[in-house]
Amino acid sequence: MSKNFEPVFSITPPIARSLMKIEAVKQAITGLPITPFLLTKLREIALINSIHYSTKIEGNRLTMEQVQEVITENKSFPGRARDEDEVKGYYVATDAMEKYVAKKVHITQDIIKMLHALIMGRGKKRVKPTPYRDGQNVILEGVTKKIVYMPPEAKDVFDLMQQLVTWINRSDYPSPIIAGIAHYQFVTIHSYYDGNGRTARILASLILHLGGYDLKGIYSLDQYYAKNLSAYYDALTIGPSHNYYLGCADADITSWIEYFCRGMATAFENVKKRAEDGASVGFKDKSEILRTLDTKKRRVLELFIKHETVTSAQIAQLFDFKPRTARHLCQKWSDQGFIYAVDTSRKGRRYKLSKPFVSLLKS
Repeated sequence: MSKNFEPVFSITPPIARSLMKIEAVKQAITGLPITPFLLTKLREIALINSIHYSTKIEGNRLTMEQVQEVITENKSFPGRARDEDEVKGYYVATDAMEKYVAKKVHITQDIIKMLHALIMGRGKKRVKPTPYRDGQNVILEGVTKKIVYMPPEAKDVFDLMQQLVTWINRSDYPSPIIAGIAHYQFVTIHSYYDGNGRTARILASLILHLGGYDLKGIYSLDQYYAKNLSAYYDALTIGPSHNYYLGCADADITSWIEYFCRGMATAFENVKKRAEDGASVGFKDKSEILRTLDTKKRRVLELFIKHETVTSAQIAQLFDFKPRTARHLCQKWSDQGFIYAVDTSRKGRRYKLSKPFVSLLKS
């Protein structure tokens, strides 16, 4: 297992067209002055969609509304404990993914193991990275129980994963292609007995976000997969044999990349329309002041939507800053007139948003 991983595929006209659409939407969204209120709402919608559809692919029975209630209200539903645990796990893993993006990490096996542990951790935030499987696993057809896919042997998993991680970090392909290939290869290696699909999808999202394709966090690819599960599984089923070693490892995955990039283009275009429709409401009277704010100021407005006053500790948590860095930032913003202190005690100092910016908190 010493050879390097090198995927077999071609950049076909459909892939090129999808990449052009993705890039066009990316640029359009970047230049669209969306208010923090609208951005927060769109992010909440995208988050619920991702959690609902990614877990639904694996058989989760909760509705979209129930997923939201589990996350926001910690609500329970009789006979749905396992489904609730899956939702909570994916929510915590998504939050961890966003923190990795803020740190601009390089993908490592430990990060992937941690994301898997959080996905499987039933909502626990303190978990240990999950070791790879120590035995053979198989994917069986639901009714006939025939073998659909035989993943590589457990002894080869570590080396295969290291080859994948190395390729991800060294590849100079566009991020959508890297993410699509990582998704496919992770599912193909099937490093765990359970949770491979969810981990593959969140790994792809991490790669996209790190590559600048986060689209302000307001899109979900999982909905595209779940809307036509047979197409998703058909796209993943490549190779002349169900055995990893008999052709799957070296199969041409062009058709999967076409599917993946088409899904991204579809998701991006749907979000663009939703964002434009929302931004057009009350847009003119807020666009100029919004343009005066840098990225961090725009992001911290999301805290003020939920809280009348905020602390430097909340700002530190939002950006994953050290406490001292957050305090210096608060002082800088106070000097600039962006925020002002309403409680000057050293330990309990709280800040309010200055009056010129309060209008940005409304729809």
